[in-house]
Amino acid sequence: MIGSAISAAMGIGGAIFGGISASKAMKKVKSNLENQKLENENWYNRRYNEDATQRADAQRILNKTEESIRNRNKQAAGAQAVMGGTEESMAATKEANNQALAEATSQIAVNAEARKDSIEQQYQAKDAQLDDALNNMEINKAQAISSAVQGVASAAGGLGTGLDDYIETRNKA
Repeated sequence: MIGSAISAAMGIGGAIFGGISASKAMKKVKSNLENQKLENENWYNRRYNEDATQRADAQRILNKTEESIRNRNKQAAGAQAVMGGTEESMAATKEANNQALAEATSQIAVNAEARKDSIEQQYQAKDAQLDDALNNMEINKAQAISSAVQGVASAAGGLGTGLDDYIETRNKA
C-alpha cells in the first residue's frame, strides 16, 4: 500500500523530469533549426546577389571574346595594309566585333538569370524543409506535454489510491 503510494510519487517525479528533459532537448533542436534557416538565408542573399560578370565562367567568356576581337582587328588591319582595304571593311569588322561582345554579354546575362532561378529554387526547398522540421517539432512538443500531463495525472491517481488503501488499513487496525 505504501509501496504503491511511493511508486506513484516516483511516477510523478519521473514524468516531470522526463517532461523537463524533453523540453530542453526540443529547445536545442529548435535553436539548431533556426540557425540552419539563418544560414540558408545568408547563403541565398550572398549567392543570389553575386555580380554575374565577376564569376570565373563569365570572365572566361569575356576574355575569349576580347581575344577574338583583338585577332580580328589584327587581321583586318593587316588585310587593309596589304590589300588597301576600305573604310567599309573596317566598319564591318568593328560591327562584327561589337556583335560578338553583345552576344557574349547577353549569354552571361542569360546564364546569370538561370543561375538565380536555380539558387531561388534551392533556397525555397531548403526553407520549406526547415519549416516542416520546425512544425513537426512543435507537434512533437505538444504530444510530449500531453503525455507528461497524462503521466502525472495517472501517477497522482495511483498515489491517491495507495493513500486511500493505507488509510483504510490503518482504520481497521
